[in-house]
Amino acid sequence: MNTYKTYAERAARHPNACARSLFELMERKKTNLSVAADVTTKKELLAIADAVGPYVCVLKTHIDIVEDFDQDLADQLVELAKKHDFLLFEDRKFADIGNTVKHQYGKGVYKIASWSHITNAHTVPGEGIISGLREVGLPLGRGLLLLAEMSSKGALTQGSYTTESVAMARRNQDFVFGFIAQHKMNESDDEDFVVMAPGVGLDVTGDSLGQQYRTPYQVIVESGCDVIIVGRGVYGKPDQVEAQATRYREAGWNAYLERVRQHQ
Repeated sequence: MNTYKTYAERAARHPNACARSLFELMERKKTNLSVAADVTTKKELLAIADAVGPYVCVLKTHIDIVEDFDQDLADQLVELAKKHDFLLFEDRKFADIGNTVKHQYGKGVYKIASWSHITNAHTVPGEGIISGLREVGLPLGRGLLLLAEMSSKGALTQGSYTTESVAMARRNQDFVFGFIAQHKMNESDDEDFVVMAPGVGLDVTGDSLGQQYRTPYQVIVESGCDVIIVGRGVYGKPDQVEAQATRYREAGWNAYLERVRQHQ
């Protein structure tokens, strides 16, 4: 199936511009690592972005937890993305009606669409949420991921919810290019959805708040996902950020090479 082709092969044939950019970048940098920088100050976020920049394909942010957010932070993130060649992913998890999310995405304090290449949304409100976000993001060349599955214990993102999320994505492939999920979502060689998987760890299996972790091998080889999302495993110890980023980058990339080898 197409999910086991190389990133370069998938870039060459993918219908979505954001997905093509991501696959080309991953191949160019030899990385499928995304670091989730869930920190609460501008200084911390920029320091992490600069430190992990050479090793990641995507930097994932929660911009609304940054206590001293200003436009300069967004501008500096954009510059770091250019400097180190990565994409920005604001993990906003939009979950409202189309007209509301359109304003949340393009306006307000954060103006997410102006600087973030990728964002994501729950499908609970129905397909109108995609339409609202598309109005803002598509003209800017942005891409949307749908929340199909989550890595937290007891998550309700399963069964018919996941099935319908995939159906919505199929109907909106100009803007929706993939999922936050725990396994590949393609059902035929005619579709190629990118799957970014949270909950990846090499040293722990969970935390006190219900997060569950899997290894890069489990995520990439066994479950067929494309991008590993790692947070505290990379930046949890400030003096080891680059070393841990290197470690996860190598683990993720080696898992990808093994997946391709197994399905040649």
